[in-house]
Amino acid sequence: MTLLYFIIAISILVVIHEYGHFWVARRCGVKVLRFSVGFGKPLWSVTDRHGTEFSVAPIPLGGYVKMLDEREGPVPEHLLDQAFTRKTPVQRIAIAAAGPVANFIFAFLAYWLLSVSGVTGVAPVVGEVVQDTPAWEAGIRTGDEFISIDGRTVNTWQEVSWALVSYIGEDASIPVVLKDVDGLAKQGQIEVSSWLSDDEVPDPLTGLGIEPRRLELPASIGEVLEGGAAAQAGLQAGDRILAVNGQPLADWYAWVDVIKAAPGKLLSLTVNRAGMELAVDIRPAVKTLDDGTQIGYVGAAVSVPDVPESWLRTAHAGVIEGIGIGLSKTADYIVFTLESLWKMLLGDVSVKNLSGPITIAKVAGASASGGLESFIGFLALLSVSLGVLNLLPVPMLDGGHILFGVAEWVRGKPLPERIQVAALQFGLFLMLSLMAVAFYNDLSRL
Repeated sequence: MTLLYFIIAISILVVIHEYGHFWVARRCGVKVLRFSVGFGKPLWSVTDRHGTEFSVAPIPLGGYVKMLDEREGPVPEHLLDQAFTRKTPVQRIAIAAAGPVANFIFAFLAYWLLSVSGVTGVAPVVGEVVQDTPAWEAGIRTGDEFISIDGRTVNTWQEVSWALVSYIGEDASIPVVLKDVDGLAKQGQIEVSSWLSDDEVPDPLTGLGIEPRRLELPASIGEVLEGGAAAQAGLQAGDRILAVNGQPLADWYAWVDVIKAAPGKLLSLTVNRAGMELAVDIRPAVKTLDDGTQIGYVGAAVSVPDVPESWLRTAHAGVIEGIGIGLSKTADYIVFTLESLWKMLLGDVSVKNLSGPITIAKVAGASASGGLESFIGFLALLSVSLGVLNLLPVPMLDGGHILFGVAEWVRGKPLPERIQVAALQFGLFLMLSLMAVAFYNDLSRL
């Protein structure tokens, strides 16, 4: 299912991006030879009355629009006026920019739709605060609810996280407003220094020492993974773990702590199954973490109860108000992406944050499991990232074509061919290097 959602997500965004190029190219009088979703030999294709082949290829990692171009071979005399290379620099710049612009338009429409239909999330109420952390020093305590961060109103934990991520890698004083358990407003300043700059997967809340309010989870099993220690011991979905080695369990969190602390050790469980108590022996499997620490795991998932309505916050916007929200969110994420890339170049944020298709696929699957609202939000964010990355002034990307077009517009003639070839070679080297780093990060996370 993860692979399926990845293909769906990439295909949607590729069609949107390439349609931007296609639409503007047609209006500039350029003949489009092929519109392909995916790479490789087409699995399916159809040709329209303009001679454009629309195809679906088997490698779902992108797509392309192939235009009539003198650089790729001889062009018949009667078609020269439809070649990409015969168009003015302004037209070629517009064609190159149209793909990223289409991504931004899609993101805006997605955020507008979500804001109008209503976005639901968990209220940002603090569960625990670790002592001697930035949050503790700022006076944040259990039961406090975030109201705003740096003047930006926040209604859910997702909004809190997004308000904080822009501070990653920085030395800053973050102004926050909260209300305590009695409903009284309180203000604070969270002081951070080179915050989370070395973290591979930075978590803003953990980095501040905050743990959100947690549901009470009894130690009830919702799913047993085939072949795991739990399945081998005979545990079943619906079982409730009452005690381990005669010691009562308070909740699922306590059960997890016991299992993690007992890799390879035999444990005696007292289990309630359909009202009957059973004795079950289990030996947790051993997992070795990156730092060499060994923990136990049994291959069982919790039975999660529904989140109480009082814990949820739903924000609805009017049709007109939603336009402002859509524009604001799209602009915020464009700026966030550019700032993140800049911080990586400066070394303020680790390059371990670069992700490739494996991580994108995992996030696609996770967001889809959260429902349509979550998946649309993921598509919008990925669309912004795709648009920004393609606008970077790197040859082989849309931004590189725009750069060449601007240079020709200013000079009144194209850049020398040797410079264009050298730039393309550099661009190819840079893109392959970034892809290698992203794949390495993906594999290391597995």
